[in-house]
Amino acid sequence: MNRRDPDLLDHAPLAYQNTEFLDSPDGRLLRIVAEYQEPMARFRRERIQDTVVFFGSARFHSLDVASQQLELLENTGSTTPAPLSEQPARAQEVERGEASEQKLRLAESAVEMARYYEDARTLAGLVSRWAMTLPGRRHRYVITSGGGPGIMEAANRGAYEAGAKTIGLNIKLPFEQMPNPYITPELNFEFHYFFMRKYWFAYLAKALVVFPGGFGTLDEMFELLTLTQTHKLAKKITVLIYGSSYWKSVINLSVLAEKGAIAMKDRDLFQFVDTPEEAFELLKASLSEDLCHEAAYNHEHEIHDIGVPAAPAPNAEELLGPDIAKTR
Repeated sequence: MNRRDPDLLDHAPLAYQNTEFLDSPDGRLLRIVAEYQEPMARFRRERIQDTVVFFGSARFHSLDVASQQLELLENTGSTTPAPLSEQPARAQEVERGEASEQKLRLAESAVEMARYYEDARTLAGLVSRWAMTLPGRRHRYVITSGGGPGIMEAANRGAYEAGAKTIGLNIKLPFEQMPNPYITPELNFEFHYFFMRKYWFAYLAKALVVFPGGFGTLDEMFELLTLTQTHKLAKKITVLIYGSSYWKSVINLSVLAEKGAIAMKDRDLFQFVDTPEEAFELLKASLSEDLCHEAAYNHEHEIHDIGVPAAPAPNAEELLGPDIAKTR
């Protein structure tokens, strides 16, 4: 029995161009590595040495000068508004006596959150303008956010208005969401894995400012506090918790020490602040101290301005800073 000649075959796709494989469970390891190596390459190309990270609520818009209308978003990072029943009371509703008690409370809170938006914007601008005066060919203390709306947008906006580069580490979510427009395009990232996004928050950060927020803000704040507490960061990181009245009503951190759940000295891992000026002075003092230690380290190890030691060839940590504790 004669078998017919087989049809000509097209070229098989190269493994790294096979999207079916890359999107499959078998491709997970490559996706994880890509979310490490691709941001690393971009940070090096853009000469980003370290960052100041801003966390905070994504659900509130700023108090828009044109519309004077506050809107609550449906979810963290969403572009969809919350239902009308969950929106802050509008001025017309208040005047007509139609606003429920819940909507009145939300309106009061929305005004407070809009103030935090403006404070984050101001603080990011202060840090960026100061950082741009520092000598060197690399960008120092670059304002970084989760890339979404709300406080994240405010932080990127303040840096953008100062004329500085600014980073957005966005996360792919199962509902419509977009990066805010103030992120430097070359530093606009989107991650699939939360843990890789958190890695990049921690790896370059020299300071963290935690504005009022919800589950995500709490998660990210305690993640970095835990890394600091357990000495998993080979660097000092300054943690400022912004808005003492908000945070002390949400969680009583002092009780953790009083009950013995954390050491008394762990309370020194963070400081409460209430104004952009107060926060900026603390950040500037801490980061200036970091610069002094860095200058002494560079002098001792003959590392010059571009971060390249005389010998041997530099690795990633020597170029970007020894920011994560070494594996023991």
